[in-house]
Amino acid sequence: MRFLCIGDVIGRTGRNALKRFLPEVKQQYKPDFIVLNGENAAGGFGITKKVFDELLSMEIDVITSGNHIYDKKEIVQFIDSEPRLLRPANYPPEALGRGYGIYEKNGKKVAVINLMGRAFMGIPLDCPFRKFDEIYEEVKNSVDYIVVDFHAEATSEKTAFGFYVDGRADVVFGTHSHVATADEMVLPKGTAYITDIGLTGPKYSVIGMKPEEPIKKFLTGMPVKYEVAKGAVLFQALFVEKSSEKIDIKRIKLEEE
Repeated sequence: MRFLCIGDVIGRTGRNALKRFLPEVKQQYKPDFIVLNGENAAGGFGITKKVFDELLSMEIDVITSGNHIYDKKEIVQFIDSEPRLLRPANYPPEALGRGYGIYEKNGKKVAVINLMGRAFMGIPLDCPFRKFDEIYEEVKNSVDYIVVDFHAEATSEKTAFGFYVDGRADVVFGTHSHVATADEMVLPKGTAYITDIGLTGPKYSVIGMKPEEPIKKFLTGMPVKYEVAKGAVLFQALFVEKSSEKIDIKRIKLEEE
């Protein structure tokens, strides 16, 4: 099974980057299953139904998210009815939406689990480690593969999670920091892992935003309105091919001025 996991898509610039690079990536790697983090896909914060449908039209199988999932008010109108849109499973039980799903593709069943770290996130969350245990017990006997998007700030928390689920999850990829790490690896028990995929969106930006705005905030301490940067685009993703004979993992970075 070949998996393509795409880093946080940032606004219209990120969607344009997808349209530019995804066809050639699909042609080269021929993925069976595509997961994309889309929580920043609408204006840099949240996701709308229109943007969700636009992403699905690119043959994305599942869209994961994180702390910005509820930023757009209209999300409450459609998240419960969209099985291919996930929010972190360790949100409080009353939160709208679902934290994982089971999807059938090419004769195989894939469980995709969306979890969020607790370090520096500022949201009351259940323990993502124990939440994985709970979901794993529910799905382990009914699926062929388990893929996890671990949306977290602290690299130590992401790495610890990777080792914690090693041998149980097939793929664990980190999101949220929008800065790719160079630590893609196969862990000792066979889990394909990377701490953070990076972003799909503006190349010349501060984690996707126009640089002058966060610079002003750092200099003055005053609140500013962030806007998605434009111009040169960047596409970052992780490709994993897993079979009984081998596990291949490759970090993908494509860019255009």
